[in-house]
Amino acid sequence: MKSSAMAYPIQGLIKYHGLKDEQLRLPYHDSISVSTSPTASHTTIEFGDFEEDVAEVDSRTLTGRELERVLSVVDVVRARASIEDHFRMVSKNNFPSNVGLGSSASGFAALAVASCDAAKLDLSLEQISIIARRGAGSASRSVTGGFSRWKAGHDDEESYSYQIASEDFEMGILVALIPAFKYTENAHRSVLGSPFFHSRLAYVHGALSEMENAITKRDIDRIGMLAERDSLILHGITMTGIDETILWRPETVKVILEVRKMRSEGVPAYFSIDTGATVYVNTHPEHIAEVETRLKDAGLEIIRCGVGGESRLTDDHLF
Repeated sequence: MKSSAMAYPIQGLIKYHGLKDEQLRLPYHDSISVSTSPTASHTTIEFGDFEEDVAEVDSRTLTGRELERVLSVVDVVRARASIEDHFRMVSKNNFPSNVGLGSSASGFAALAVASCDAAKLDLSLEQISIIARRGAGSASRSVTGGFSRWKAGHDDEESYSYQIASEDFEMGILVALIPAFKYTENAHRSVLGSPFFHSRLAYVHGALSEMENAITKRDIDRIGMLAERDSLILHGITMTGIDETILWRPETVKVILEVRKMRSEGVPAYFSIDTGATVYVNTHPEHIAEVETRLKDAGLEIIRCGVGGESRLTDDHLF
């Protein structure tokens, strides 16, 4: 009863912030993201005659709240499959984690896909996205991959993800890596106290429709502009929440200004910032080399990405 899976992290395009149910991780509204490749999480899990449940990520054994989040996914799988065995899980990321690159999304997506396969559960990716959501909300979109929309829903079964466009829709994605530790769960609670939170709820429904329409039309410039605006609004409520959390670093602002300078010079580049300091820069595939050079010349560490696909099984086991 061993299985392995790969999943890609996500860049939020119309992002979510705040949970109306923390246990089920149900958000206040839908959200849309794009998976980023070749950055990926690789996870192996085995159910068997182990003395206890053990989970390891990037050679570090998980305990406390981190292990609880793993159990929130695996326990659902064990209950559905009537499995009483303990498990061993090993996961590795080929990119830095906890810096705003969506490692929790890809990690829990890979865990959910591998767990369901190891437990011999025959589920669709949309059904697996419901289980992955228990570990990290954005993991639901990482399961379905490509450009995906996560339905907020009113209960557990209604809150799932589905794909809008696959990885054959090519878009240039660059990551300006800016390390800065953050804890997303705290941020989700804090933003509920922002005086602008309900204004975002009123705004976001129209933005979701605009973004899905832009993706359907494969309009990269419109996607970029909408993601850029949503990033500013998201961080506006983060900065004005109860904790008044400022996640940006000087380098974050440096990227924003450089992107705007490029655009003023006719280079189509658009910034997007999830819950962290790291900045995504979206562009047309034919401009990605030029944009990458400009960002590197500004002294930034850059990871070049493209659109990633859905989560998938692999025969490459980590133990």
